[in-house]
Amino acid sequence: MPGENLSRDEARERAALLSVDGYEVSLDLRSAVGEGDGDPRTFRSVTTIRFRCNEPGATSFADLIAPSVTALSLNGRDLDPGAVFDGVRIQLEDLAADNELIVDARCAYSRTGEGMHRFVDPEDGEVYLYTQYEPADARRVFANFEQPDLKAPYRFEVRAPEGWTVWSNGAGTLTDGVWRFAETKPISTYITCVTAGPYHYVTDSYERVFEDGTKLEIPLGALCRKGLAPYFDADDIFLITKQGLDFFHDHVDYPYPFGKYDQAFVPEYNLGAMENPGLVTFREEYIFRGKVTQASYAGRANTILHEMAHMWFGDLVTMEWWDDLWLKESFADFMGVFASVGATRFTDAWISFANRRKAWAYRADQLPSTHPVTADIRDLQDAKLNFDGITYAKGASVLKQLVAYVGQDAFLEGARRYFKRNAYGNTRLGDLLSVLEETSGRDMASWARSWLQTAGVNSLTPQAVLDVEGGRIAELTVLQDAAESHPELRPHRVAVGLYRMEDNRLVRYERAEVDVDGPRTVVVELAGADAPELILVNDDDLTFCKTRFDATSLDTLREHLGALTDPMARALCWSALWNMTRDALLPAPDFIDLVARFGRRETDIGVLQMLHAWANSALVNYSPPWWRRTGGEILADIALRDLRGAEAGSEQQLAWARFFASVASEPDDLALLRGLLDGTETVDGLAVDQELRWAFLEPLTSHGVVDESVLAAELARDDTASGKRHQVRCLAARPSAAVKAQAWAQVVESDALSNALVEATIAGFAQPSQRELTAPYTEKYFAAIERVWAQRSIQIGMDVVRGLFPAYPTAEDAQSTLDATDAWLAAHEGAAPALRRLVLEARDDLARALQAQALANY
Repeated sequence: MPGENLSRDEARERAALLSVDGYEVSLDLRSAVGEGDGDPRTFRSVTTIRFRCNEPGATSFADLIAPSVTALSLNGRDLDPGAVFDGVRIQLEDLAADNELIVDARCAYSRTGEGMHRFVDPEDGEVYLYTQYEPADARRVFANFEQPDLKAPYRFEVRAPEGWTVWSNGAGTLTDGVWRFAETKPISTYITCVTAGPYHYVTDSYERVFEDGTKLEIPLGALCRKGLAPYFDADDIFLITKQGLDFFHDHVDYPYPFGKYDQAFVPEYNLGAMENPGLVTFREEYIFRGKVTQASYAGRANTILHEMAHMWFGDLVTMEWWDDLWLKESFADFMGVFASVGATRFTDAWISFANRRKAWAYRADQLPSTHPVTADIRDLQDAKLNFDGITYAKGASVLKQLVAYVGQDAFLEGARRYFKRNAYGNTRLGDLLSVLEETSGRDMASWARSWLQTAGVNSLTPQAVLDVEGGRIAELTVLQDAAESHPELRPHRVAVGLYRMEDNRLVRYERAEVDVDGPRTVVVELAGADAPELILVNDDDLTFCKTRFDATSLDTLREHLGALTDPMARALCWSALWNMTRDALLPAPDFIDLVARFGRRETDIGVLQMLHAWANSALVNYSPPWWRRTGGEILADIALRDLRGAEAGSEQQLAWARFFASVASEPDDLALLRGLLDGTETVDGLAVDQELRWAFLEPLTSHGVVDESVLAAELARDDTASGKRHQVRCLAARPSAAVKAQAWAQVVESDALSNALVEATIAGFAQPSQRELTAPYTEKYFAAIERVWAQRSIQIGMDVVRGLFPAYPTAEDAQSTLDATDAWLAAHEGAAPALRRLVLEARDDLARALQAQALANY
């Protein structure tokens, strides 16, 4: 719709004209359960905005996406909604120096996770509401000026059904049937929040006494749906929360500024979590209904701490526009890991970051859509797509490199000055760089040009020349290169480690830190060292690069990878080998062989689960078609071997069980899964809980072993929101042309499904084992995506365009699918840039897969 996609230029013009003094927002949510008056699909929203205009007589606009506006007034003048409201914007003419805008509207409940999301729990029929706005969906709930640099304080009041509790950013009280909330500090529209419903709520408190004797008390709360209450481990959530608050108070020297600290775990959430001050929202999948590994608890802790970091990096000090999104997300990603290591039981969080989080960044930084950490964000659609691996994980990696560059003390002192100078304000890149220059004495401008303002990832390769006897290093060099498309060579502070076999262990015996700059850097500190069997550049993971190996090192890893004693070094080697597989430098069958031989020796459970995911991807994406069945049998055999060989009841056993289910395809393997479900087969110590049952049912369904009646019986056993999502995914995974047609129609031709069920249906539709069944949809995909993008919300549009791209073509159709993608791109140069970006990214993944398959085609 015209005007919905706010541009940067429009936002700058409006920010130069207006200043906002405050909002009063009144919502009536009784219609969510059929109470009150009006259409039950909508709710009443009344907003009063007080703002100033520094050019009296000028024209501007307010934002509101709503089915209708009942009444409008500007400075006491009634405005005709039909004349000034187009469904997206409210035109404001002849503004005064001081203004008051009152908007009485009917806003729509959402089923897409954007705006005011309404969820009906199938287990008990209860209704739950919550809001999600980033980057610009507050305008679906109340009229506003929807851009991050027009901050203001907010007062919310909410009428809700009797028996409900309502939460918002400030502390709330219920008086005469109305929930009224304390006025917020000046914050941006996208981090305001309302959550309402019969949620299960648990409370605690945090206290801190500072050195000057002042005392800080923060009420803590945690909430979830009533159906998840039996699984809600609020004590652990509060433990991580308190540890995090202690950590940030120790390091940022700015007391938590937003009063209370509630954390809501909500259904059908599109994101991992959102940093609304005083009311952080999380996807409810962080409440574990079954047994999970410690990697899941570590991931939840990291997310809790990531969102907590935003209270300072993003909420207290906010980027001016989405170009500098990294000023909050990169920092939160870095600080989440930093706090996990420094304050919680998850002291190995940097290993998971190096192995898992950075894999996301490496992929994103090699796509045709790669961009600098400080991006060029033209509009809101650009902003939505830039919540990506570069903004988060590469940015966090760059900050880790920055800490190595300036020193941890200078980095943290710079952050402290940044908060104090810019509290409740908006900043750009230069505001941060200036304080870091003060505290470090380093030239931050040149560092920023290399690391923040250029795109692409460098590769670092060791080159060792030995002395005449071959027993010592004569010269060790680090070679740096970059892709032709992004040729920037950067300064890297790295550690170079030398490893050798000792008593059947591969151990480090020398290490040197060095500044790598330019195409060739000599590591003078390691001249004369004993000749190594493995050279690991970027040891300890100080920088962001693709690590390569010399021939000797690669041969050593092929024979002794499992003998590496240091878990970080092992994780870095696995990551490097995976990057080589994706870059068509290591055949996918070779990577699978390494997992088969050494995966069982991996002690870090998060790394092991990542290896499982990579091995599966190597099989379905990067292996030649003729070898896939063999590769699948190899992976299923080693998964079953290590499932039976793992300690009974251990998390390794659980990880291998899930991996076995993901690769099982032969009749005997599928029969074992069915036996584990019905109890005729057992594995000592393996508890087949409800979540594991669904994990076993998906391959059984996709391979035609069980039918709809079995899934219906399982849903009756697990008649919950989680169970429904699992059932929908499995239903769409059935190996039938009619099933695929129905799933396609439900997602592409209809908007009846919620965001969560769209996601589940797409996941079931796109099965790598069903390439022949999905092949006919390539042409339909390219015929539909522009219409879907225009008609559906951006979140659903992204899900459809990404999820239904024909990523698993048959061997015969692979090149024609790539050609069809190129043809669409050539014929749609004028399509929405964000849509083209999604197709370009999918095209690149497919081309990379075909290149890797060609390498492995021996």
